Amino acid sequence: MRALIVLALATSVVGCTRWSMDHHLNNAYRAYDRGNCEKVMLELSQVERTSRARPFIQPEVSLLRGQCLERQKLFVDAAQTYQFILQRYPQSEYAFRARARLQTLEQLGHYRSGEAAIARPATTTPWR
Repeated sequence: MRALIVLALATSVVGCTRWSMDHHLNNAYRAYDRGNCEKVMLELSQVERTSRARPFIQPEVSLLRGQCLERQKLFVDAAQTYQFILQRYPQSEYAFRARARLQTLEQLGHYRSGEAAIARPATTTPWR
């Protein structure tokens, strides 16, 4: 009897975690549809906190984060997020989508593949 209670309790905790993760992911998609990227980032961080034991959700979270970064005109960050997906999850459907987003960014002139960033130190004018 005791084992049955422990098993039921463990199952309910796993279910609650899964429900919470799905809830936050759904909220993130709704916020993305409304154009509220700050809310999307908040909800995605909640998903990541509850999904550490479930790495299969990470590429979806990263793709949505990259799309929000694009909306905020943070194209370099978005491209790096897409590169992360391609490196960590190369066989997933999200890798296919990330590759397509990278090609779109390249066609729009927001990203150049294979080109290193050029550092240009700021010139300072003396204060007098």
